[in-house]
Amino acid sequence: MPDKLTLQQLERFLWESADILRGNMDASEFKDYTFGMLFLKRLSDAFEEEKESVDEHYLSRGKSRAEAENLSSDEGEYTFFVPDRALWSNLKDHKHDIGSELNKATEAIEEYNPSLEGVLVSIDFNIKNKLSDKKLQDLLSHFSKYRLRNEDFGSPDLLGSAYEYLIKKFADSAGKKGGEFYTPSEVVWLLVSLLKPTAGMKIYDPTAGSGGMLIQTRNYLIGQGENAQNLSLYGQEMNLNTWAICKMNMFLHGVFNADIRKGDTLGDPQHTRGGELMFFDRVIANPPFSLKKWGKDAADSDPYGRYPYGTPPKDAGDLAFIQHMIASLNAEGKMGVVVPHGVLFRGSSEKDIRKGILEDDLLEAVVGLPSALFYGTGIPAALLIINKNKPSDRKGKVLFINGELGFTQGKTQNKLRDEDIQHILNVYDAYEDEKRYSKVVSMDEIRENDYNLNIRRYADTSPPPEQFDVKAILRGGIPVSEVEDEYIQETLEGMDVSCVFVRRDNEYYDFKPEIETKEQIREYLGDADQTVINQFERWWDKYRVSLHEIDTQVKESEEVMRGYLKELGYE
Repeated sequence: MPDKLTLQQLERFLWESADILRGNMDASEFKDYTFGMLFLKRLSDAFEEEKESVDEHYLSRGKSRAEAENLSSDEGEYTFFVPDRALWSNLKDHKHDIGSELNKATEAIEEYNPSLEGVLVSIDFNIKNKLSDKKLQDLLSHFSKYRLRNEDFGSPDLLGSAYEYLIKKFADSAGKKGGEFYTPSEVVWLLVSLLKPTAGMKIYDPTAGSGGMLIQTRNYLIGQGENAQNLSLYGQEMNLNTWAICKMNMFLHGVFNADIRKGDTLGDPQHTRGGELMFFDRVIANPPFSLKKWGKDAADSDPYGRYPYGTPPKDAGDLAFIQHMIASLNAEGKMGVVVPHGVLFRGSSEKDIRKGILEDDLLEAVVGLPSALFYGTGIPAALLIINKNKPSDRKGKVLFINGELGFTQGKTQNKLRDEDIQHILNVYDAYEDEKRYSKVVSMDEIRENDYNLNIRRYADTSPPPEQFDVKAILRGGIPVSEVEDEYIQETLEGMDVSCVFVRRDNEYYDFKPEIETKEQIREYLGDADQTVINQFERWWDKYRVSLHEIDTQVKESEEVMRGYLKELGYE
């Protein structure tokens, strides 16, 4: 029995397959071919594994080998049926016209599996100027290195996890275009955790992208020890290639019953029943920010009644998506959506829509996120949590959380850390004020602010103005009142400052006489946090060299200069 594949092996293997395609196309293109080849290989290997199981079943019931193989050729025996011409064993050795043969294989798979219709044929392998027979041969050879059966994986969801990794890598490479199909997993996990889905729920993503939000909802249930199979997943995606990636993502995670539709959610919602929108327990989405030409004209006479609070401007569709999501919630439903900050305070028709949502007491929380988390934009975003069944103690209130400072900085993007996510979740669950981080605001106060939801208006992370003691600037010394200031004490976390300072009198400290340079401060602070070190260094810069000392030094320098001039005969 060969060693089972690890996640690290599989991730490296899949990314190497992308390297084969580099050269004639950019990352936003070659992801489709890598995903397509992976899907073909996995489908074929899983089918052969299942076929062997079916054969063994009939053999165990006394059938001959010939009888068993005849019975196992019935396509109704399988989750997905793969015809002979699409089996990997029949594809891997093609030498000529490979693109055409791969296209025929994908067409044959879809012919036998209606649920996969449009998934693979959206990928055209027969583009000679980009995919030569040599390139395709190299791809086939590469994907033949590993068998991708369930029994070959070191963990149950190994292939799904590796696929998610690959999607992220492609998003990294695609830059701005990456935002069209991928939301950073940390943001998705935060949003899912705020919504707290449970087994038996119907979950809907109207702008599904590559399906990450739906998959993370499933992962959340697994983490809670619940049955992830007892979850109904629905989604819609307008971009055909992204829709195909989403369908493959579901398959590779072993989710075969997800209902992912194609099309423009605002212009032509697909999840309807009897001419009405379907209702869901949880709705979750990261719609395109401020989408232009989203369909305002049609929305003014929307047949589904999705815009009771009015239609937003034609060049900013954010609140159109939000109202569609609200209309898709059942009476006890809850939703989470990623929005640009403009949604929180823009005026005109958008203010009227905000007013309607607020007066109907639907908004439960507004969560501000750090800047530069998302692909293609450096602007900060926010999460809106809307609840049609707010608990009694949250009615008539909105919780504002300002998480703009909680992140780690990356080369091109910032990232939420586990502790940043947990901080937000803890404050949301407690639904309480935290200084310079969160505030529970009454509807009366929001009305007074004309329905403006600007987060800093309610939960401002800005530090108080820098203090300057004129006497200390003139004479030196660090003011005791400044050290004992409430904000400074938060920064210092109540530490004993005597490791750096000595008391001059009741009003001022001095730096210890043995600390002669600013660089030495770090030595005396030991393993203190960098923010603490920064504070002491600021005090050094502000007060260590007083104006009185500078004046004395200037006079001393003048005396020395006079001595030089006298020696040179100028006096």
